Amino acid sequence: MLHIVNGDLVAAKLRQGIVQGDILVWREVYPHGPVFLDPAVSDNRSVRAQFLEQTLGIPRSEYIQGSKMQEKTLADFNKYEEVVLWFEHDLFDQTMLCYLLHWFSEQPLLNTKLNLLSIGEYPGIELFRGLGQLSLEQMETLSGTWKSIGTKELDLGGAFWKAYASQDPQQLQQLLIKDTSVLPFAHDAFQCHLSQLPSTHNGLGIVEQTTLEMVRAGIHSPYELFEHVGNKLNNLGMGDLQYWYILKEMSQDPYPLLQIRGLQVFPAYNSAAVSFRNCDVVLTDFGNCVMDGKEDWVAKKGIDEWYGGVHLQGYCPRWRWNSSLQTIHDTGIEV
Repeated sequence: MLHIVNGDLVAAKLRQGIVQGDILVWREVYPHGPVFLDPAVSDNRSVRAQFLEQTLGIPRSEYIQGSKMQEKTLADFNKYEEVVLWFEHDLFDQTMLCYLLHWFSEQPLLNTKLNLLSIGEYPGIELFRGLGQLSLEQMETLSGTWKSIGTKELDLGGAFWKAYASQDPQQLQQLLIKDTSVLPFAHDAFQCHLSQLPSTHNGLGIVEQTTLEMVRAGIHSPYELFEHVGNKLNNLGMGDLQYWYILKEMSQDPYPLLQIRGLQVFPAYNSAAVSFRNCDVVLTDFGNCVMDGKEDWVAKKGIDEWYGGVHLQGYCPRWRWNSSLQTIHDTGIEV
């Protein structure tokens, strides 16, 4: 049996006798950076690797080598009688799940049976953040509770991945209108993804907007901001490196929304910054104006960001998010 999981913490717990068989940790962060329908294509992987190195500090060679290794293990899945996918409710996991369902949908399964264990809550845990929260005893109660993956799951997972990797976010918007209950957590996760687009109100995505709200409410520590924003936007499953990248962008010239007092260096990949804990995050005057809807951050500063397969650039990006209607807005222009 092959178990495919979302992280090393979960893998370490499963290896302590909770399950039998081999474990593959799928190491990816699809909610960050350019995403392609087939990430394994050399040119696609190279573009993504370069972006992850520039923005998160993940060494290009390490990412490429790791991707090739996990793809090789995945390609040998037919030597197992069963494969179990362990993934949670949030966007971090749902993007991985949908990519894998898309990949499996294009393979001859032969005699291999696919299974899925996907949860968004656990009894006794008020705010479920992920499988890594669970104790060994709690993990044991999940073993064997997975359900068989059939054509419906494969087809819907493939549809979500194709829409997520598309350059046109309307594909994802249209999919979210349909019945997606076969994958019960996909709708909210991908809806949350779209809410990261710059808003029609002030040019802020949901992470930037929530961060400014937290700072205005009196939270000034970077780590406390990460915790509170992460809790409020639980459906994103946002990692610390992702958040530090966003916080850095929010504090940079021109037109910074935030000032980070006492900043020496941001934490980086495999490199903690002790002094970062003592920083104080405060709103700038411009940040207050944006919060009040008097200024538009993107119209002032411009944008060059990826949202799945959507690449927004310039001062008048084509796609925005209407938070009142909870839908994407097509401006019809991109300059």
